Amino acid sequence: MFELLAEGFGSVFTFQIMLLVAVGVALGLVFGSIPGLTATMAVAICLPITYGMDSIAGMSLLMGLYIGGVSGGLIPAILLKLPGTPSSIATTFDGYPMAQNGEAGKAFSFAIVSSFFGGLLSIIVLIAIAPPLGRIALQFGPYEYFAIVIFSLTLIASLSGDSLPKGIMAGLLGIGLAMVGSAPIDAFPRFTFGFTDMSAGFNLLPVLIGLFALSEIFLSAEKKIQNNLKPKIKTGSYKVSISEYLKQGWNFLRSSVIGVGIGILPGIGGGTANIISYVTAKNSSKNPEKFGKGTPDGVVASEASNNAAVGGALVPLISLGIPGDTVTAMLLGGLVLHGLQPGPLLIQNSGDVVYGIFAALIIANLFMALFLFLGMRGFVKLLSIPAHILMPVILALCVVGAFGVNNRMFDVGALLFFGVLGYLMIKFGYPLTPVVLGFILGPLLETNLRRGLMLSQGDFMPFITSPIAAVFLLITAGSVTYAVYSNRKKRKGDSILES
Repeated sequence: MFELLAEGFGSVFTFQIMLLVAVGVALGLVFGSIPGLTATMAVAICLPITYGMDSIAGMSLLMGLYIGGVSGGLIPAILLKLPGTPSSIATTFDGYPMAQNGEAGKAFSFAIVSSFFGGLLSIIVLIAIAPPLGRIALQFGPYEYFAIVIFSLTLIASLSGDSLPKGIMAGLLGIGLAMVGSAPIDAFPRFTFGFTDMSAGFNLLPVLIGLFALSEIFLSAEKKIQNNLKPKIKTGSYKVSISEYLKQGWNFLRSSVIGVGIGILPGIGGGTANIISYVTAKNSSKNPEKFGKGTPDGVVASEASNNAAVGGALVPLISLGIPGDTVTAMLLGGLVLHGLQPGPLLIQNSGDVVYGIFAALIIANLFMALFLFLGMRGFVKLLSIPAHILMPVILALCVVGAFGVNNRMFDVGALLFFGVLGYLMIKFGYPLTPVVLGFILGPLLETNLRRGLMLSQGDFMPFITSPIAAVFLLITAGSVTYAVYSNRKKRKGDSILES
């Protein structure tokens, strides 16, 4: 393995390929930092360019785009509370409050270091244990996925803030919104109200941008009307001591492992991984009340997991030919375009290309950290731009990003709808994150439920008797019990304090 990896580095260490990797990372960072322009779009646009290149050069460019696209989302997430990519949703929870508290530079430092080491760890896992992990992932069927999604939905309790009922209602709203459009399996139209555009349902990006970005613009405009004074925001130092990084060691390792594990499971991806890692960090913290107010723990958990999901998502792609997320689905097309067939025989038949890809991933990870650190001072200076200049630019980028997903005005209308919805939910004290979690997991829940029932001829027992599914359902029962107990204990504590 080490000989093959050395050969891979030898094939990548040329001026042409190193330049391609650097350009790929830089473009990926740009695409990731603009809400609506994702790593998937970057790979899709650049895929035809690689046609005339050799396999290693073409795949190296695509790997740079992948790494840069996932990492670039942290820039608007921290500075503007905009999730540049679905993988950066949880980064906004504490990254933006840190920026508001004058710690934008510190938030960037934690995010970049976590992204770098999370990505590096996942690449090491990819190189070392891709074949056995790929075989384990292959054993997961609809019963197992249904149980995993049920467990993931219980995390709504931890994301509900001060009111569990409001969090549950927000989660159910997200699941309901995900049901708009054609049903999975049979494509039966639901809740379209006769509008053809609604047959495809709501795209995730307009939902995210509307809830988190447009609602923030509305709130900022409201504050500007109520108070015409411009707030003075200090960027603070971007230097973080070694001891502060070391304090995050266990949080980083746990979040990276979660990211790798979820990345390996096809169809889930970094969008779910960063939320689950954030919730896990919050539940494991001695000071959970600090989350959402600007703690580095939340930034580390989100950024370590979403970059760790990159290597995890490549495991089933290279080992089994199964894409782990939308970006790896595009990369699958790239492999086929260059005459490579992903699957168990890929390493055996094209080992030089595969280990060239591994080497390109490591180099792309280095370029990503370098570019972000070099540009960090410039990113932080964005905070000094007056709101009346910055907000219209952000609004224009949001509209362009929403329209660019499918090139249709319906998505722009959806952006406005979810922006108003997010604004109203914030005003009435409803959390936004459960809506996103329900929206992402709802289709996975329904699809695997229907597939499982078709497989079992309508019998629900296999969902319970499957060993892996049974374990996850038991964990779900424990999680629900703990959430109810904690909620009651908190209520008793509050009533004692009031009395």
